[in-house]
Amino acid sequence: MTEQNYPLCSLREGHWFKLICGASFQHLPAIRSLALVYTLAGADCIDVAADPAVISAAQAGIDMATPMLEVAQQQGFAVKGRPWLMVSFNDGEDPHFRKAEFDAIACPTHCPRPCETICPANAIVFNTTASTPQITSVSNQTTSSPSFSGVLADRCYGCGRCLPVCPIQHISARSYVSTPQAIAPLVLQAGVDAIEIHTQVGRLGDFRRLWEAITPYLSRLRVVAVSCPDGEGLLEYLQALHSIMNPLPCPLIWQTDGRPMSGDIGIGATKAAIKLGQKVLAAKLPGYVQLAGGTNHHTVPKLGALGLLKPRHPPANEGHGSSYVAGVAYGSYARSLLSSVLEPLEQLERTRIRVNQYATPSSWVTSPITPLTSHQPYLNDSESMPDLLWRAVTLAHSLVSQIKLPEPANHSTCA
Repeated sequence: MTEQNYPLCSLREGHWFKLICGASFQHLPAIRSLALVYTLAGADCIDVAADPAVISAAQAGIDMATPMLEVAQQQGFAVKGRPWLMVSFNDGEDPHFRKAEFDAIACPTHCPRPCETICPANAIVFNTTASTPQITSVSNQTTSSPSFSGVLADRCYGCGRCLPVCPIQHISARSYVSTPQAIAPLVLQAGVDAIEIHTQVGRLGDFRRLWEAITPYLSRLRVVAVSCPDGEGLLEYLQALHSIMNPLPCPLIWQTDGRPMSGDIGIGATKAAIKLGQKVLAAKLPGYVQLAGGTNHHTVPKLGALGLLKPRHPPANEGHGSSYVAGVAYGSYARSLLSSVLEPLEQLERTRIRVNQYATPSSWVTSPITPLTSHQPYLNDSESMPDLLWRAVTLAHSLVSQIKLPEPANHSTCA
């Protein structure tokens, strides 16, 4: 098995782990740190927004982790190589492709601000001191004001939890749809291995138009995923989508989006993900079934109890049309799991870059965190960064290792 093939091997063997950074999440320091940490923890795929800066940030995190893969293996983490980088598109309005927005000036002074409390991404702030320029979701203009109130658009990933709690219903959501002309430069960007299309029942024409824009670039991709929530006529819709995509030069993943962006809420959130996964598995569609939407640390144990995890020696069917889940994708839960460690990492990164006279905001994405004259990964620094990093990797691995079953000696079903 080569380093490039190991994510495909994970799909076939039923222990695929995908990190969802968020189709609308654009906080570059966090994205780079998440990609770095989950690469070292053994993720097979990292799914990010269709944004060039975001793609570059994730790629930078993966690149920074690559020299440390052997160290991670020696420490017992499940990593076998570099994960595939996936970019998400949508064919219509979708909760994953939106941003909250409101004008803080119109907020009542006596408001208890439940929106700020409930936001899982810390994207809603009032009178915060902005140490770096912020992009507001109201004007979409950069401001260097030392004080800011509103939605930090780069942090908002569209979960919508703030919308119903506002006492005056002042918060709205701004949606956006992937345009066909934007597909090519993103798919062709260096490091992109896979795409995911978010769709919903009843949007066959919209899906077809998006697919026609993607088709010329399929030969460059290692995998294609389709994410769809439940709905009346779901299985017939997925079968129609397969007819449009067939034949495919690469594997196909059906991402069953049970309860979008809710994995960090609690144990009950995973029930919808598993129920929808069972429904799609029963349809025996060509391709692999991977859970998402409400997934958390309860998901894999529950799948095991239900007999939905592929054993090490199953019938020889390579996963296609099988009765086993091929993998699990984690979004809000995977990010929240590391929140206490990632924030200090990001703060240290920003501080150390600011003191370097040659650093620019773009270097947050493209350069190591050590002074730009050094070519050594910042993780080799003798200060506190390595401790923070390996603490984060240990936390991430506690989730990744659930689906990564121990491999018996001298056994592998993948070449």
